[in-house]
Amino acid sequence: MFAPSQLDVRRFFCEADRKRRGGDVLAPIEALAVDWIAEHPEYHADLADLDAALAAVYTVEDGRSNPFLHLSMHLSISEQVGIDQPPGIKQAFELLAARRGSAHAAHHEMMDCLGEMIWASQRSGLPPDGEAYIACVRRRATS
Repeated sequence: MFAPSQLDVRRFFCEADRKRRGGDVLAPIEALAVDWIAEHPEYHADLADLDAALAAVYTVEDGRSNPFLHLSMHLSISEQVGIDQPPGIKQAFELLAARRGSAHAAHHEMMDCLGEMIWASQRSGLPPDGEAYIACVRRRATS
């Protein structure tokens, strides 16, 4: 299993953005990343300075989201939907995206569900509950 460090993730997004700005050839995962980067111009300055990105600390008290976590969650959800893993997440996503009128809005709501699932898993010491995750997304799609 590939488990990149926090610094690896930051380097990946900064490099993908650098390639985007320079018009360089992108690997498929970088192309997906830059699509999400384009959706978040508020993060462009964070991605433009690798040294600052590597040193940055994001805390709740700062009132600012971590752009690298946010973009990583977009990539994770894109992959989950693309391979329908956990089974049923693709349909739940499609329902939510139709209800909210955009894939981007659906992703943002799914991030809450994904975060809840990860938090519950960490707290309980049990594996992530994919069914609870899908149920959370479906509830949002029907409300």
